[in-house]
Amino acid sequence: MQLTLKSGYFVAAVCGCLLLAGAAGPAGAQDQSSGQTINFEAPPPPPKKLVAKTVTTPLYRVVDGNHVDPNTLKGWKTWRAMDCERCHGPEQQGLVGPSLIEKLKEITKEQFHQIITHGVVNMGMPNFGGVPMIQQNWQDLYAFLKGRSDGNILPGNLYPIGGGKQ
Repeated sequence: MQLTLKSGYFVAAVCGCLLLAGAAGPAGAQDQSSGQTINFEAPPPPPKKLVAKTVTTPLYRVVDGNHVDPNTLKGWKTWRAMDCERCHGPEQQGLVGPSLIEKLKEITKEQFHQIITHGVVNMGMPNFGGVPMIQQNWQDLYAFLKGRSDGNILPGNLYPIGGGKQ
């Protein structure tokens, strides 16, 4: 017997039968020997990585994931003021621009400086070398992004160490 698909009718009919049979709901089957239902659903995702209470590196210091040293806080404020998230995402995960979480695992501080001041025009990254805020704070911005890339700084709002919200 040979089946031919015409205009997707066969696929639609099979999908409709599966829906009626409950295949679209939670996947499970009855174990004949014990009478228990065996669940075939994917396991839940692993919990988010817990952040160490305090992390100090030559670039940044972070406490409880969202309290940082003054320079790293300036870097985060630069990120926000320059609206970098419009291309790189609110959690630096990437949108039209690359994920900075991953990119900062690959590039050096000097390469970061080169990219941010001269741009990568063929990839859509503008030149920010003439922007005073970037000229003054690029190292702080790097520290913030490196902390995010290392997994030590949580996404979202940051606060000074010893003050602000939890």
